[in-house]
Amino acid sequence: MITVSLCMIVKNEEENLGKCLKSLQGIVDEMIVVDTGSEDRTVDIAKEFGAKVYDFKWTGDFSEARNYSFSLATCDYIYSADADEELDEDNRQRFIRLKKDIEELDIDIVHL
Repeated sequence: MITVSLCMIVKNEEENLGKCLKSLQGIVDEMIVVDTGSEDRTVDIAKEFGAKVYDFKWTGDFSEARNYSFSLATCDYIYSADADEELDEDNRQRFIRLKKDIEELDIDIVHL
């Protein structure tokens, strides 16, 4: 099956991050969290979920931080998420089916 890297940029997301990462466990094959200067438990929470955490000095440019997170991905595809996003069970199952469909149909890009 194809592999998917989760790539996120975060700052002070301790209230949301755990729910987001929990909803993606077992679906994504690696979790990359780029922290832009958190002063709360964001980094600790990411590590508790097995995420690879990287520091990035905030420059005021979201695309620069996002592209940095993408550059760290090692899987076939990238799933970009914000910390306040959470997949319910129905969408978790859809994501799993999508991974199978991508492999069977030889799809290069999926944008939702």
